[in-house]
Amino acid sequence: MIELHQALVTAWTPDPSGGPDTVTRLLGPVSLTIAERRVAVVGANGSGKSTLARLLNGLVLPSAGSVVIGGLDTAKDGPAVRRRVGFVFTDPDAQLVMPTPVEDVALSLRRTVRDAAAREELARAALARVGLADRADLPVHALSGGQRQLLALTSVLATEPDVLVCDEPTTLLDLRWRAVVDDLLASLPQQVVVVTHDLDAARRADRVLVVDDGSVVHDGAPEPTVAAYEALMRTAARR
Repeated sequence: MIELHQALVTAWTPDPSGGPDTVTRLLGPVSLTIAERRVAVVGANGSGKSTLARLLNGLVLPSAGSVVIGGLDTAKDGPAVRRRVGFVFTDPDAQLVMPTPVEDVALSLRRTVRDAAAREELARAALARVGLADRADLPVHALSGGQRQLLALTSVLATEPDVLVCDEPTTLLDLRWRAVVDDLLASLPQQVVVVTHDLDAARRADRVLVVDDGSVVHDGAPEPTVAAYEALMRTAARR
């Protein structure tokens, strides 16, 4: 279970004229309990939705309040939280670090599987499950954008997280690869929180959160919540 208790994120903003720095609120305070298996987070660019996502595995720590994942406080139990919560970025190149797919997945297994041959065997099996078996030994840069995103997901899932948080995982993909990644996320047994601009994908979630100006302004069932977000964006466009 994911719990946010009056979680607030702020940042210091320098004064370009040389005056005192000011505090800028990026998100919150937010109080939420998230138990649903599939949760979508939508919002305009700069609304704070990515900050919310990063709170869930300790990439961002609250300036005040707390974030608790399965009983673990992200500020106090950071390493344990990150073992439990996998994170997938918009751009897979931000997290793929090894020369080939099989090496990248095997790297994720290093903590739990000590034998190198066993790691490679498990990595190849994981790649086969997502249709990348024939790409296992290619240079990562030779993969398409969709294949690299599948590889990034596979490397994260190899660690067997309880929760998977994805920050706009399909934004850089074409329609075909967007469908492939969406289908994979829908098939996972883990609790999945997805930040997305894809409203069709959001409608397939169990719950939708709308973030605007650093606050969760709508929270509920997919259809009415997406409709509320669309109305919010239409209003913003007329200003």
